[in-house]
Amino acid sequence: MASALPPDDVHRPEKLAWIPIRSLGPAHRPRILSHLLTLSEHDRYLRFGYPATDGQIERYVNGLDFERDEVFGVFNRRLQLVALAHLAYPPEAAEQPQLGSGQAHAAEFGGSVAAHLRGRGFGARLFEHAMLHARNRGIDTLFIHALSENTAMLRIARKAGASVQRAGSEADAYLQLPPETLASHMEQLVGEGAAALDYQFKQQARMVDALIDAVAEVRTNIGRSSGPGRS
Repeated sequence: MASALPPDDVHRPEKLAWIPIRSLGPAHRPRILSHLLTLSEHDRYLRFGYPATDGQIERYVNGLDFERDEVFGVFNRRLQLVALAHLAYPPEAAEQPQLGSGQAHAAEFGGSVAAHLRGRGFGARLFEHAMLHARNRGIDTLFIHALSENTAMLRIARKAGASVQRAGSEADAYLQLPPETLASHMEQLVGEGAAALDYQFKQQARMVDALIDAVAEVRTNIGRSSGPGRS
């Protein structure tokens, strides 16, 4: 599973202090599909390891297993999905959500960020978020399979402490995760709560904006109907 993240760029936008990352479910498939379809051909190549067509992306989205895996996203003020991560767990992780210590299990990370928001830390925050969730599921290793040219994703992994092994045009990054703790579970709980509140605020803001637009349209229509020449 590869990742489409920003290329090296000397002119980077200012990074955000906090990014609300929300867990996604089956109801979010349309938004997930919409986000992935906006990726350019090159970004699709980086994300999937091949220039995925619209049909192939749709099949990928329809095949997401939300019972086994975790999918995370970042929404903008218009509730558009602008950053996405897929944390794929091994089959036994779904059967045994809390694995005992000493059992070696690995989860795979893949992510993508909308082109206009790259360089602001979304990719790194998604990776950190995945690290926390995998750790709290009893996973001891997080890995990324990416194209060697995807230097941004590999740089994020290295910065987190992962070891990267290159084999021609492809590379694998492996990151050993510390054991789960009460503090790590509390961190996940607080982060999920804050992201849920952020999403609710954005929903309410969208409703208010829609109401204001509706009122403005009614006023405009009334003004037109009562203009000169109307009886």
